[in-house]
Amino acid sequence: MKKEQLEYAAARYGTPLYLFDLDILKKQADRLRNALGKETGLCYAMKANPFLTKHMEEKADRIEVCSMGEFEICRSLEIPPEKLFISGVLKKKEDIYRILETYGEKCRYTVESVRQLHYFLEWSDTHMKTLRLYPRLTNGSQFGMDEDTMRSIVSIVNMSPYLEIEGIHYFSGTQKRHTRQFRQEIEMLDRFLIKIRDEWNVRVRHLEYGPGTAVPYFHGKEAETYTDEGLGKLREAIRSMEWDGNVTIELGRAFAAECGYYMTEIRDVKKNGDKNYCIVDGGNHQLNYDGQIRGMYHPGIQVIPGEDRGTTKKWTICGSLCTMNDVLCSDVELADVRTGRVLVFKRTGAYSFMEGMALFLSHALPSVVSYDGSEGWKVLRKQQDTWGFNMPEQNNDNRGGILQWKN
Repeated sequence: MKKEQLEYAAARYGTPLYLFDLDILKKQADRLRNALGKETGLCYAMKANPFLTKHMEEKADRIEVCSMGEFEICRSLEIPPEKLFISGVLKKKEDIYRILETYGEKCRYTVESVRQLHYFLEWSDTHMKTLRLYPRLTNGSQFGMDEDTMRSIVSIVNMSPYLEIEGIHYFSGTQKRHTRQFRQEIEMLDRFLIKIRDEWNVRVRHLEYGPGTAVPYFHGKEAETYTDEGLGKLREAIRSMEWDGNVTIELGRAFAAECGYYMTEIRDVKKNGDKNYCIVDGGNHQLNYDGQIRGMYHPGIQVIPGEDRGTTKKWTICGSLCTMNDVLCSDVELADVRTGRVLVFKRTGAYSFMEGMALFLSHALPSVVSYDGSEGWKVLRKQQDTWGFNMPEQNNDNRGGILQWKN
């Protein structure tokens, strides 16, 4: 995004501010599609950034939904149920039934446990409707099931006239930087799918695979899995599989990170000993980079307004929280740092703003805006107070703690 656009956003909407450039989002989605090939499906993990869900409806073949809150977002946005991939480690019976009563057999559903399977079995028997299931293979964590449990799942499904194992779901972690990890996982999944076919006598037509593609957030921390060449190697690994079903790649940060900016104003500068500090009106309750440890690593940062000229100094950027952990970046070299300037943190479109301690110290939630070259600027969320969530409802005249938009 051009410097002039960033300056306009800060002046018009104030800080702290989240800004999403939808043109960059579309460009990135097209890049991923081209790199992985049209024969490979794409699934958007909306937990990376729910604000982008409607825009990703057009660019992705599926939208992964991991909570009832995310389901309600999709329902409110009128995302076609055929695109919804209902996932998540915990699916309560009442939640599963609500989704089934709303959309029934139109969605696809992951299965995380034998208990979850019985919920689907009971509903399908009662309503005599076929459900498309995706048992999740564990990577050794709390997610999914081991091979023995998967075999039990298959046996139970085979006894039901209304349940179908359409595919297998597998996700093994995030921020993978080396393509050899992709290759090793694809080879393992290929062997497993062939075993299901040849030994368990089950025809599985689809694989939903979350490769955990890394995004290079910090200077000097590149990731070959994020490049066109690295994604091309994933494409080649998929093409080399002996199993002949269809593959959908599940991505979140790879879609969304590039389009996001977090903007926070410098409100104070000082020097303690030999260290320069600038205090901003945001903080790490609103900004989180995966892998950042007390500001050790340096993301892309731009100072506006200004030309990024002059002598640079090392600055430690701290937020407005009353904790020594509120360090956004330590010893980063910047020029023209002074009160009133705005720091723009780049590649913050995924998780960054979702994983912070939003309620800590009862600070307001920042505004969220988007920019699209054809439609211009749009306010997605006005600044909202949070103090109503941090006190008893009976003493709260803010409508029982429900956040209200500021005028």
